[in-house]
Amino acid sequence: QVQLAESGGGLVQPGGSLRLSCAASGTIFSLNVMGWYRQAPGKQRELVATMTSGGRTTYADSVKGRFTISRDNAKNTVALQMDSLKPEDTAVYYCHAVVLGLEFWGQGTQVTVSS
Repeated sequence: QVQLAESGGGLVQPGGSLRLSCAASGTIFSLNVMGWYRQAPGKQRELVATMTSGGRTTYADSVKGRFTISRDNAKNTVALQMDSLKPEDTAVYYCHAVVLGLEFWGQGTQVTVSS
C-alpha cells in the first residue's frame, strides 16, 4: 500500500499564489507517475498536472503558464506551485500516484480563491 499526504491548501485572493505538497509513504517500489487532480463542486475530477519519474510533464490547458509541478524522486514527493490563481481554480486538490500500474489517491486539500 501507498499513502499520500497532502498539505498547503487554503484561502487566497485572486491573483495570489499557493504551493501544494504531497509525500508518499508505504511500500513503494516505483512511483511511475505523481501528480495532482482537482474536483470542484458539481463537477467531475479533472487532471491538473502530472510528472513521470523521468520528468515528463502534462498540464491541463486551463493551468498552463500558471501552475508548475515538480517532484523529488529520492524523497517521493511532488509539489504544485500555483500562481495567478483564479476563482475557477477553487476545488479540492488530490495528490495522485501510480505504482506498478496501481492508482493511489490522497485525501484531498481544499483550495479556495476568493476576494
